Formats: sequence, structure tokens, C-alpha cells
Amino acid sequence: MATSFALLCLSTAIIESMAGILGNGIILAACSLSCIESKTWSSYDMIMISLSSSRFILHSWTTMDFFMTTFCEPSYYKENVYDITKIIFAFLNYSSLWFGGWLSVFYCIKVASFTQSFFIWLKQRIARLVPWMLLTSWLFSIIATIPFAWDVYRVQDNFTAPSPTETNSSAMRATRKDNLGVLILCNAGIGMPLILSVVSSILLIQSLWIHTRRMQNNASGFRDPSLEAHISAIKSVCSFLILYVIYFICVLVILFNAFSPLSNGELICVVLMAACPTGHSLVLIWSNPKFRELPARIWHHINCHVRTASM
Repeated sequence: MATSFALLCLSTAIIESMAGILGNGIILAACSLSCIESKTWSSYDMIMISLSSSRFILHSWTTMDFFMTTFCEPSYYKENVYDITKIIFAFLNYSSLWFGGWLSVFYCIKVASFTQSFFIWLKQRIARLVPWMLLTSWLFSIIATIPFAWDVYRVQDNFTAPSPTETNSSAMRATRKDNLGVLILCNAGIGMPLILSVVSSILLIQSLWIHTRRMQNNASGFRDPSLEAHISAIKSVCSFLILYVIYFICVLVILFNAFSPLSNGELICVVLMAACPTGHSLVLIWSNPKFRELPARIWHHINCHVRTASM
């Protein structure tokens, strides 16, 4: 039986996941409409469609998982449902981490103003590289999930089923620790998107900060919209980086069973893990007029239909 704190955390995670479904649905719809209207697939739209679709599926999957944990707890832990959901959960999270990392790289290449030859070479060829980057991400996500799935079934052979009771969860953690080194070695590749995201975000913040200082030194006493845009961009990139790092840590903690099922530590990680991609999506919507415009257009059409029906 789940405790009141567990129910509170799971309810919070469900609300956050539903907000994530809505936010990523808006991004996915806006980018898809942009591609349909322009009849071309820009590099940015391809990355955003991949990221928003993976997160949309991830939030939908985790919402279902949270409902099953809350209302079907005995059968959820006794059957193979727990193992299957964890494998799919791992794949979706790896994909989301990769696409988020590539988004940071794309922002850095397109916005930063470095003059190194390699950076200029990337800026000129980024449009051709993006499709291969996305395909590689799917491949790496599948490869990283295979040893995790193999380890889950090894645990299942040694330990019949995870249970929220203290004795069984302790036995599960002991079994998982035997294979933890193999898992970390096999899944070392998932650290690559973190490195890509951190390095590209730091480089972008550095470039924006240098450019902002120059603009401040040359600015007059009047309000400069360009300067404010650069400061807003720095805040957005910093928030992206913080949310990404927190999300990455929580994913590792959950996937490697650092805490027992439904323990306070796991529940806090679940809440944070649902909040970070949702917060990232909301920041993306707030910082991009194209994403803000779609809900306004939908609301306008709804109002028009309501007024027409009432007349």
C-alpha cells in the first residue's frame, strides 16, 4: 500500500507529465505545421520534432506508469509489467537525452560567434549533419538499452519480482549491484549527450556573455532590445543546462535502482524527472514566438466558432 507521501509525489508527477504532454504537443504541432507550410524540413524543425515527439511519448508512457503504480501496485510489481515498462522507459529517456544534447549543440553552432576553422566548418555543414545526428541518436539509444534489458532479465532470473517490501527490495538492490559495473561500462555512451550539452551550453553562454558585455559598453542610456534579447538568451541557456543536468542525474538514479521502489529518494527523483523536461518545454515555448503563436491561433479559432454557433 502506497503511503500518503508516495501518493502526493505520484500525483504531482502525473500533473507534471500531463503539462509536458501539452507543451510538447504544442511544439510538435507548431514545427510540423511549419514544415507543411514551407514544404521543407529545416534543421531546427527536425531536431525539435524529434525531441518533442520523444518527450511526448515519454510523458504519455510515464503517466500510464504512474497510474499503474498508484492503482495497480500489487499486479504491477508481481507481473512482467515492471520489467517491460523499465526497458521502454530507458529507451525513451536515452532518446530524449540525445535529442536535448543535439539541440544545445545546434544552438551553439548557429548562435555563437567563434572564429575557429572547425567551428566555421560545422556552421556551414550543420544542415547536412543534422539528419545523421538524429539517426545516430536512435541507434545509440537502442544499443544502450540492449544491455540494460539483458541485465533486467538477469535480475529477474535471480530474483522473481521486485516488491515494495523492504526485504525483497534489498535483495533486488544486492542483485543489481553485482551487475552495476557491467551496466555502467555498457551504457557509458549515454554520458556523451551530457558532455555535448554541457560543453556546447558553456561555449554558447561564454559567446553570448562576451557579446553582451560589448553591447553594454557601447550602449547609450536608452533601452536596447537587442541587449535584452541577449540577456534573455543567456538565462534560457542556463536554465536548459540546469534542467538537463538534474534530469540526467535522476534518470541514472532511477534506471540503476539506487533507491528501493516507492522509497522517498526514488519518489523525489520521479517528481524531478517529470518536472525537468516539462520545464524545458515551457522555456522553449516562452522563448520562441512560433510556439507561442499556435495556442493563440487555436484559441482565436475556438472563439470564432463559439461566436458563430451562438449567433
